[in-house]
Amino acid sequence: MRSDHILMLQIAGLAVLALGLIALGIWIVLRVKNNPEKRERERRRLLGQRGRFGDALISEVNEGLIYYTYSVHGVQYTASQDVSTLAAYLPAHSDRLIGSASIKYAHNNPGNSILLCEEWTGLRRILAPPAFSTSDLLSNDDPVGHQA
Repeated sequence: MRSDHILMLQIAGLAVLALGLIALGIWIVLRVKNNPEKRERERRRLLGQRGRFGDALISEVNEGLIYYTYSVHGVQYTASQDVSTLAAYLPAHSDRLIGSASIKYAHNNPGNSILLCEEWTGLRRILAPPAFSTSDLLSNDDPVGHQA
């Protein structure tokens, strides 16, 4: 009878230990599991630090998405990047982004690329030429002293 009692205590102890390990596992998974925003931020960070450079052509900028194409080792890629969380790094007129740009891509997966991250940008911002007034163009004042 006494050995049955000891066996029951051992089984109960193992059950408590198993439940404790299951609870610990669930806690670790929930704590370590990143949300999609954190995963995307980490992806951008890694590509920004370790990615290889390439040239791209931005074809469209639409509602926080930039669409672009690029080629790596003769393979053409079409991609987009959600830059809605990176609005502070974008120029005021996003339509000026259309054209040439630089990318960073993963050497082991060239389809994994970025145009922009928190630490790096491949966007070639097109600045507006300085504004001239018509009076500047029609002025006869010549600082060098040329005659009209």
